[in-house]
Amino acid sequence: MSTLLLALLIAAAPPPSAQKAKELAARRAWEELYLAFASGDVAGVPEAQRRTISGALLKGCEALLEEDAVMAYSLGERAVVFDASAGALKCLARSARKTDQRAAAETALRKGLERHPKDGAFGLELGRLLLEEQDAAGALAVLEKVPPRSREGAEAKRLIQQARAKTSEEGQARKEAERLERLMNGKPGTGRRPSGTALENAPAVGNGGKGDTRAVSLTYESGTDPRGMRTRSNGRFVIRYFNNERDFSQRAEYEGRIVSALEEAYDFTRSMLGEARESPVDVILYTREEFSVHFGARRARGVAGLYSDDAIRINDAAELTQQTRATLVHEYVHAALDDFCDKGGHLLPTWLNEGLAEYVEWRYLGREEPERVVHNALVSAAKANRLPKLAEMGDQTLMYTRSPALSYGTSGVAVRELVRRGGTGRLLTFTRELCRGKPLEEGLRDHYGETLATMDEEVRAAFQ
Repeated sequence: MSTLLLALLIAAAPPPSAQKAKELAARRAWEELYLAFASGDVAGVPEAQRRTISGALLKGCEALLEEDAVMAYSLGERAVVFDASAGALKCLARSARKTDQRAAAETALRKGLERHPKDGAFGLELGRLLLEEQDAAGALAVLEKVPPRSREGAEAKRLIQQARAKTSEEGQARKEAERLERLMNGKPGTGRRPSGTALENAPAVGNGGKGDTRAVSLTYESGTDPRGMRTRSNGRFVIRYFNNERDFSQRAEYEGRIVSALEEAYDFTRSMLGEARESPVDVILYTREEFSVHFGARRARGVAGLYSDDAIRINDAAELTQQTRATLVHEYVHAALDDFCDKGGHLLPTWLNEGLAEYVEWRYLGREEPERVVHNALVSAAKANRLPKLAEMGDQTLMYTRSPALSYGTSGVAVRELVRRGGTGRLLTFTRELCRGKPLEEGLRDHYGETLATMDEEVRAAFQ
């Protein structure tokens, strides 16, 4: 389960005053400024004070863009929480680009395009980003929203021509790929698949070269299931969500963005682990209200998503934020582990199952550890010898431990240390043996020469 770690680490109390923010910004005490406003219930802050606090955080973001892009991103992210001004969103997008968080940059630019449509910078920069990502159709759609008379209008017009040419090329290539797929799968009217073709003899995607010759269809088909949920599925994912009141064009854009995020989660997980899930997985998208009805208000406030009953369930999926994309990666790792274990992923120690998902999520976000505030809390806990013990996190839900943030962070670092010791190949071999019933202590000894107690010490040493 992927948690909103910061929200669970610190109680939901109002942040310090706007005056405090101005004083810290005047002293250029950027880290102190971030820590002061990294949490707390923003809803309780008057609107005028929110703008002041956001402005102070924005100053820090802009000041640190060149020398410390990571801290600039953190300040920009909080600036947007207090007030999604054009300046805050631009700085967040720029710092996200500098730290290779392309998904976060895209989210910030899309929000800017929605909230500040007359500012041509958002459409232009988002169009550039999408062209870099080879999404010519998406680039064309946003570039056409740049006001022609804005100072970005001329450059947008040039990129529109470029995007149109690429869209035409991609359309022809897609038609040809779909024709070949129908041919190779022996669909009616296309002839039988030729014997001895490369597709027929190649292993399935994510199979690790084990000789399985099943073809995986990557073409998505849309429909509606018996419960009235909108579906879009291929050989990897079955996406489901309640149709609500989206019109056709909104559905197409929404589904396209979800598909892109899921394929990104698949590709990233496979690149990290060397394998991916072979069987398709249900991905159910909930609004926050729907999630609350199904899983309770506490979970709706505390988690961005979860994997249960062979399905990835995403909370508040109406907007594809950076957190939503990271959660998709996190929960896809759980789905992959469940598949590797023949639906027995729940038999793994919780710290191992959650720790691997947490570690892969960190790597997706460009880090090797939790975000700075959580990392600092782990360092303090390690010095005081108060880190959670792995033995205590073997079979309990981490969200309901005394300190969920420390539990998730400790689990992720424990897995990181195992990966550093023997790579992901050894880790997955170790994991599969546990699923088949091998005792945990025996597996740790055989593969790593460790015990749970010595692993606790390894984790503690990582913070010293």
